[in-house]
Amino acid sequence: MRKRLVIYSLFLFLLLSCGSASFAEGKYDPDSKELQLQDMLLLVLLPYMESQLEKTYASLLTVPPMLYPYLIEVKDIDRISGFRTFSFFMTLEATPTVGPHITAGKDRFIFKISPGGVKLVHYKHLKDPVLSDFPPNYADMVKNQPLGIRKWGKGLRVE
Repeated sequence: MRKRLVIYSLFLFLLLSCGSASFAEGKYDPDSKELQLQDMLLLVLLPYMESQLEKTYASLLTVPPMLYPYLIEVKDIDRISGFRTFSFFMTLEATPTVGPHITAGKDRFIFKISPGGVKLVHYKHLKDPVLSDFPPNYADMVKNQPLGIRKWGKGLRVE
């Protein structure tokens, strides 16, 4: 009797788990129209962002940082004048990198996007590069290193 109950429970479990997988199949589109439009918009805004990052990081790094669209997070989009108007504020947070995708900081951008064009209305540098995040062979990319840290072979030596 107990053996039948276990087999019946197992059969019921397998039947329900297979049914839910087939129900969800074909319903989810990972590359939705919304995601495609967001990616296209980020590509349009990327040159504005890279220009600002180059100025900001010039005093922090020996090389300009790179910004990849997949490291930009859309924080907020506000329609300025209500429904079906075409002026927006868009808030983005970006994580610039150097070398083999070493995080170089964090930055926030607020753009005004309207029929008149695109304008960066607010920029805030949120986080500086952290020397300990850089592998020893890339540590020389960080300017103004603390005194006492020198390159030593393949590692850093703290004096």
